[in-house]
Amino acid sequence: MPNIAAAAMRSRRLMRAPIWLFRARLGFLFRGRFVLLEHRGRTSGKPRYVVLETVERPDPSTVYIASGFGPKAQWYQNLLAEPRCRLSIGRRHRAPALARPLDDEQAAEVLTRYQKAHPKAYDTLSGLVENLQGDGATVPIVELSLRGLKAGS
Repeated sequence: MPNIAAAAMRSRRLMRAPIWLFRARLGFLFRGRFVLLEHRGRTSGKPRYVVLETVERPDPSTVYIASGFGPKAQWYQNLLAEPRCRLSIGRRHRAPALARPLDDEQAAEVLTRYQKAHPKAYDTLSGLVENLQGDGATVPIVELSLRGLKAGS
């Protein structure tokens, strides 16, 4: 299964398909399990879009996402350069958000909770990460906060 998932994740067309559903304001179909992250290219400054699975949502204003491709993922690097972004999740569309990478200890805690809550999904995720990055790879986790941000942010 991880090999099939890894191959699917490498298909740009397949991975970008859900973007159109979010743009059509149909993100609620994913029931908060997936988000559309709008971020800025760190070199171009142009808007970039990626659909990502949530790892945890401790409250309506906080979402944790994991970088299965590791710290070299373009969206992850872009958020490090410019943490202000927009998030579409559920019925929220392009809500201003602020990204904060978790340190290794915090990320491990989030992944431990994810493993307990979703053991089968965790097995798939860990197998996928191993297939994409190699054995023993770390999984960066980013907290996206929707609290207290102005609409122009």
